[in-house]
Amino acid sequence: MYLNEIDQWCCSKLKSALPQADVDCADIRTVNRARVTSSRAHFFAGIGGWELALRMAGWPQTAPVWTGSCPCQPFSSAGRRKGTADERHLWPEFRRLIDECRPPVVFGEQVASPDGRAWLDTVCADLEALDFAVAAADLCAASIGAPHIRQRLYWVAIANGERREELRLHLQQWQPRQAVAEAARRGAVGGVADAASPGRSPEERASEAQLPTRLPIELRGQDRAGDPWFDPEWLDCADGTRRPTQPGVFPLANGIPERVGRLKDLGNAIVPQIAATFIEATLWELQSERR
Repeated sequence: MYLNEIDQWCCSKLKSALPQADVDCADIRTVNRARVTSSRAHFFAGIGGWELALRMAGWPQTAPVWTGSCPCQPFSSAGRRKGTADERHLWPEFRRLIDECRPPVVFGEQVASPDGRAWLDTVCADLEALDFAVAAADLCAASIGAPHIRQRLYWVAIANGERREELRLHLQQWQPRQAVAEAARRGAVGGVADAASPGRSPEERASEAQLPTRLPIELRGQDRAGDPWFDPEWLDCADGTRRPTQPGVFPLANGIPERVGRLKDLGNAIVPQIAATFIEATLWELQSERR
């Protein structure tokens, strides 16, 4: 696995969580084909949300895939809205690498502002010119039960022709989460559920197969008690409500580098549960084409 990220704090967390991966802590403008050492590659990798989403969706480890959530600041309504004039507009660099390396499938995400939708129009046109078929959906965090909206554009580009056929061959081993869970309940373990949970009961394996929700930096050696979706801390808000947030982020204070870095990167991260649902929809579509 190859991950590219410029933020040093994120890189340190990725290296700790994914010790076998090639974490390239560099500006994407310096990356070329020779540096991309794996067909499973994440750009603007952040804290690894796309990798978790792929695992949640059951994307086979041997199947090629690229992901990249280009910086949203140039197109966010909360920013200065410089758009393509912003130095953080890095889609041209990502497009360059896609053109050089020709991956069979690319997933991405962008803020769902009017400027973000205009950005997506350019992305679609560029990818179609490179002989990809492109699809997108406007999805929010509340759709999977999160206590906030976080509206984002999720998109996928699938190569046409021979690269598409090769991708289908790699994905033949994919099983939907429901099928994995049902097999675990019947005791027909093996593969994903059993490898993830040796010695567990069929019921426990089934539960884990359905919803592994932790980020990669929290996957190793922890149980569900540390999961932000199951054991939240509660934040008292000015409107009189209380909202859940991830455990361990308090105090919300400047001057504490570890916490500040963590909050910044959690704020910029995708919601893996949404991305996983989008990936699964793509997998279903690719399966339906074979029928």
